[in-house]
Amino acid sequence: MHAGLFVMVGGLVEMGVIERLSHIAVEATSGRPELTTMGLLGASAGLSAIVDNIPCVATMSPIVADLVQAGAGGGPAQVLWWALAFRADLGGNATAVGAAANVVVLGIAARKGTPISFWQFTKHGLIVTVVTVSRRSFLPPGVRTAGCAP
Repeated sequence: MHAGLFVMVGGLVEMGVIERLSHIAVEATSGRPELTTMGLLGASAGLSAIVDNIPCVATMSPIVADLVQAGAGGGPAQVLWWALAFRADLGGNATAVGAAANVVVLGIAARKGTPISFWQFTKHGLIVTVVTVSRRSFLPPGVRTAGCAP
């Protein structure tokens, strides 16, 4: 499963799609740290909900690197890397395919006679994801002070 996703990410890099997205992100945020962090939080959580978090991070890493290089992260560049790490991880809770662990649990539950459908998982997973992604109390201080979440 992961191999195919990495091939797809590699194709996006080779086609210049990731580079174009980086330029769009840098221009859209205009070096404003709070806007950059919020955009990254939303994008990484959203992407991670539909693509496993490992390829999500592989896809978003070059974009974060470009944002950091452009100075869009404001003070410490570490803030953007934390934002990507936490939200890609938490976004993976939204759907059954968002994280490999979710796929494993669904398989085990089905084998044990308690199947969980994709949509059942998503109904509950989206609630958990919205609540956890919108909270910032568990984030490191540098991320909290960057205006990541309410």
